[in-house]
Amino acid sequence: MSTEHVFRPEERPMFAGSPFSPAHPGRRRLAYLAVGLFLGATSTFGNALTTVNSGNIAGPLGLFAAEAAALPAVYVAINATANLTLVKARAQYGIPQVTGIALLLYVIVGLCQFAMPGFAAAILMRAASGIEAAALITLGIYYLMQALPPKAKPLGAVIGMGLAQLGTPLARLVPVDVLTADGLWGLHAIEVALACSTLALILLIPLPPSERSRAFSPLDALTIPLAVTGLLLLCQVLGQGRLLWWTDAPWLGVALAIAIPCLIGAFLIESGRTDPLVHFEWIGTWGIVRFVAVALVMRLALAEQTYSAVGLLALGGLNNDQQHRLFLIVALAMLLGIVTAALTLSERRLPWQVLMAALIIATGAWLDSDANALTRPSQLIWSQALIGFGTTLFVGPALLYGFLQMIQRGGDHLVSFVVTFSITQNVGGLMGSALLGSLQTVWARNAANVLAADMPAGDPLVAARIAGQGGTQLAQAMSREAAVIAFTDTFRFVALMALAIALFIFLNILVARRRRRWEQFQ
Repeated sequence: MSTEHVFRPEERPMFAGSPFSPAHPGRRRLAYLAVGLFLGATSTFGNALTTVNSGNIAGPLGLFAAEAAALPAVYVAINATANLTLVKARAQYGIPQVTGIALLLYVIVGLCQFAMPGFAAAILMRAASGIEAAALITLGIYYLMQALPPKAKPLGAVIGMGLAQLGTPLARLVPVDVLTADGLWGLHAIEVALACSTLALILLIPLPPSERSRAFSPLDALTIPLAVTGLLLLCQVLGQGRLLWWTDAPWLGVALAIAIPCLIGAFLIESGRTDPLVHFEWIGTWGIVRFVAVALVMRLALAEQTYSAVGLLALGGLNNDQQHRLFLIVALAMLLGIVTAALTLSERRLPWQVLMAALIIATGAWLDSDANALTRPSQLIWSQALIGFGTTLFVGPALLYGFLQMIQRGGDHLVSFVVTFSITQNVGGLMGSALLGSLQTVWARNAANVLAADMPAGDPLVAARIAGQGGTQLAQAMSREAAVIAFTDTFRFVALMALAIALFIFLNILVARRRRRWEQFQ
């Protein structure tokens, strides 16, 4: 975009830090569309490679399972809090500068992993990845909005947020041997190459300039470190609690004892400010509390795909290489969900879209509840495709609904909205895995006790089976069967949770409709 261009009033951005929206020629719109699609689909891909292969990368890094679980927890915490800084940084310094710094940091840390591989470098890489993903998701939405005509610009948010969900299924399509070759050289090379490609694209096809304004305040220097520290510790508890078990590792309690005061301190600082970074009085209103509750519980339910379904297949000895066809179809179903959400989008339909997404996810989870120890990826295709479709049908409209709520309050609430939505989706996903993992562990123990009670050693048939199979092998088979039973219980739990959300949304739709009719008669 030429620096000599004089922008018209209607081309001005809605918020400081957002790009101007001039009329572009067709070729430039196509270029913006291509870059936006690329950014959306790859923004979370690098981290997803680590998350979905945590068991495979633990060995080369010399990590225990709980230590490997610390890596995605770091990403979640940093990604969820990154927008506390990024939104204001874009407003004060501009989009190219902020995005360029985030990508350069990501590349530098990625290169360090080649020279100094290990747990510390992996932690730094996940932190840099959290910042980079937060920057690129927003950037991808901006590019998509530039490609769309004025009335269709909200579709940019729906498409961009939907594409960001593709990172996980796409990461499962990468062969494990490629990533773990030469001590994770393949993993590091892919991440660095993606970051360099992204940097080259945004330099080659830059966004229009943005308006800048002074955004940071002195008290931000207190709120941001407290929030980041508190959420980092909380996410480590959520990420490792089910593996170490909540009451067996004293340091989990110590981490919580530090995290809670940090988060309370950030809340007290923001509550007492005249120009807060986060408007908690707005977040506490019924409309936003309802939005947060639905978004959080839906993200908990979506952990069915990332934890329960994958966990069931892993129990049968299958890794990502045996699940390529399944997750290719899941990715295609997600794309179909994005298209459906975009084609049916309207402000009045947003609650109905989320309602349908909840019902579709409930259906998929309920179909999985018939799984058994012989279930294989081909038998989960239909159910997991439904959940993938429901994921992208939900996330874009949910983002747009919250955005419209924020617009009613003004641009100074942008940080509050972005951080709130990011926390519900990122921390909510971690909470979902922690919840389902804990329930599955407890239910597996209960199922094992029931199975053992039904197989008394004095029973001649049991004694004959022990003699023929061996006590150890029988115990292993019984433990595996108990784990499968527990997984099917988690599928039913997710289905009921999604149905409860659908009922809650439907009741809210009825209440809103009755309120509108009442107001018409006043």
